[in-house]
Amino acid sequence: MKVTTSFLELREARESLKATVGLVPTMGFLHEGHLSLVRAARQECSSVVVTIFVNPAQFGPAEDLSRYPRDLERDLSLLKKENVDLVWAPPTETLYPADFQTWVDLEKVSKPLEGAMRPGHFKGVATIVAKLFNAIQPQKAFFGQKDAQQAAVIRQMVKDLNYPIEVIICPIAREGDGLAMSSRNVYLQPAERQAATVLSRALFAIRQAFEDGERDAGQLKQIMQTIFNQEPLARVQYISCADPVTLQELESIENQALFSVAVFIGNTRLIDNMLVP
Repeated sequence: MKVTTSFLELREARESLKATVGLVPTMGFLHEGHLSLVRAARQECSSVVVTIFVNPAQFGPAEDLSRYPRDLERDLSLLKKENVDLVWAPPTETLYPADFQTWVDLEKVSKPLEGAMRPGHFKGVATIVAKLFNAIQPQKAFFGQKDAQQAAVIRQMVKDLNYPIEVIICPIAREGDGLAMSSRNVYLQPAERQAATVLSRALFAIRQAFEDGERDAGQLKQIMQTIFNQEPLARVQYISCADPVTLQELESIENQALFSVAVFIGNTRLIDNMLVP
């Protein structure tokens, strides 16, 4: 496994990779969710590239950039076991030099939900992913369904900017009790960790209600809200039932809907989602 930090090292290493190249962008502090993306890339691609970069442009002024967990040595050990071909872990100044001033900003799909709660977040996401695509030139790129709006943003960007890249969205990796795997889960205290299962419990409840015949978005969201109300440590930021592509809110489900939530458990903000059906 080749580990690089500079553009020059990356370009030299990239030339030796066999097509098809699969890219897995990460912010490090890897967990089983990330590794499931790596395995999907390994299965579908001749070469696998993983990037590790904590992107400052997608953090708001009041968010946890300085606290975001980092452990590069551990990450590299995990990736070596997964037979990754190339890891690129550039320093911040490599991707954002002092005079940086070019951004990728999507007009519609980036604005609701996370975009409304975290202004500028998806401008940072789209810009860094575009830079990674330009630097690595993969044929396929792998992302997780847990960041559902991010997936929608990236798919739209790839379409709009004519990238010759197939975007593959892999299922959410969950703990045994249903909690979606996230690097931020390490912030949870024991009681909060137990309370955090309320997110997946609410989502599985609306899936069951849908299977039982409920199609009214308002009723389904109320089912979720009722479950959240029963958890004292949970503070709901939003509950959404939206079109999976446009992220426009739905009144009723005719085809498929994306249910997504953002909830504070104590001081830790968690997101989760589910496609129904």
